[in-house]
Amino acid sequence: MKTLLVILAGGLLIFSEAMADDCPTPSIGLALGSGGAAGLAHIAMLGVFEELDLQPKQLAGTSIGAIIAVMHAAELDSAAIRDFFKEFGGSALDPLSGLGDGDNGPDWRDLLDINFNEGGLFDAGPFLEFLGEQFDAREFEALAVPVKVVATDYYSGQSHVFDSGELMPAIRASMAVPGLFKPVKMDGKLLIDGGTSNPLPHDLLEDVDLVVAVDVTGSRPKSDDDQPGLTDLLFKSFEIMQQSIIRARNAIQSPDIFIEVAAEDIRLMHFDRVDEVIEQSQAAADELREALREHLSCD
Repeated sequence: MKTLLVILAGGLLIFSEAMADDCPTPSIGLALGSGGAAGLAHIAMLGVFEELDLQPKQLAGTSIGAIIAVMHAAELDSAAIRDFFKEFGGSALDPLSGLGDGDNGPDWRDLLDINFNEGGLFDAGPFLEFLGEQFDAREFEALAVPVKVVATDYYSGQSHVFDSGELMPAIRASMAVPGLFKPVKMDGKLLIDGGTSNPLPHDLLEDVDLVVAVDVTGSRPKSDDDQPGLTDLLFKSFEIMQQSIIRARNAIQSPDIFIEVAAEDIRLMHFDRVDEVIEQSQAAADELREALREHLSCD
């Protein structure tokens, strides 16, 4: 009898392993796009991955997407990332929340750099210093998950992809929005925001079974007076450009799962509204959850 039980147990183990082989969990590549404060929606998307106990095998990101991709790869969960932006958005380190909207936000003028010859109003240094305090990794090689960060070579117009070396200079270059942050000089190049060349870099994800891309370039609801202000006109025009690039790239190579987040009334630098952005992202998060479940199903 004992021998029979051992044989049966062994048979069940072999059967369960065979079933698992018939329904393996696919390797996933996750691309997080640029979009300013609307990119805080990426936090909600990471929450879905955590809920389903899924870990991307690779990450690629541009601008705010690069920042959140690096934070996730540095083993910060979605709650920690959310807390970081809540603290940043409510601190004197955030000079941008009240930009051009008349809010009584932090006094950002102390951090202004009115040297137009250097190509930007703001210094990203305080933000990057605060970001660096959140994790130990200082180089790509120290991250738990491989990440590709996209910037743009100003002179050639081509994407410049970082996947090794120091993290902070790569992030600084990827988020160098023209006119707001100074371009970054590196390796003989002048680098600006990656959203100008590849705002949603799912094409950089290789050797994975499933490619997921999250577009946070948002929407532009029509205002009552039909006349956007100067800052809205500039920033939203940048978003229109990015959406055109995304559509063109998707026509050539589309991701397996494409999620569009519609964050209304969120301006480029509204980093003090993280809870609101995440709340608005729930419909997109639900869509992502169902799409992942569908792809994971073995029916």
